[in-house]
Amino acid sequence: MVPVFESGTTVLVRQWRHSWGESSWEAPAGTLDEGESPAECAKRELIEETGLRAARWTGLGTARGTAVATIRFHLFLAQDLERVAASPEAAEADLIVRELPFEEALEEALGGGIQHAASVAAICRAARVLGQI
Repeated sequence: MVPVFESGTTVLVRQWRHSWGESSWEAPAGTLDEGESPAECAKRELIEETGLRAARWTGLGTARGTAVATIRFHLFLAQDLERVAASPEAAEADLIVRELPFEEALEEALGGGIQHAASVAAICRAARVLGQI
């Protein structure tokens, strides 16, 4: 999900990706729990990872990572944000949260600074909804 404050800032998270052997700046995301809808997961994960709760959600469709994986990413724009207590899972203990202007996140997505495919798709689609591209 791409959280965007009224001020025009957004939030990215940096976490270690074992399969890549490096850390990655990404839009906040998570894995669906059993019986959980994508929207419920997005709301839960946004709070867990960033300490943000959104009152307004816009679906941005889905994306796939590669043709050899079955994973589907459900993308959302989160707005009307309020700060609450974050509650990261144990595996997210090293997660770094960064607030930055949305335009800067978009430039990183378009310029290759963000490598995570679902994050690039989510940021670009959010930019379209926000009238920035």
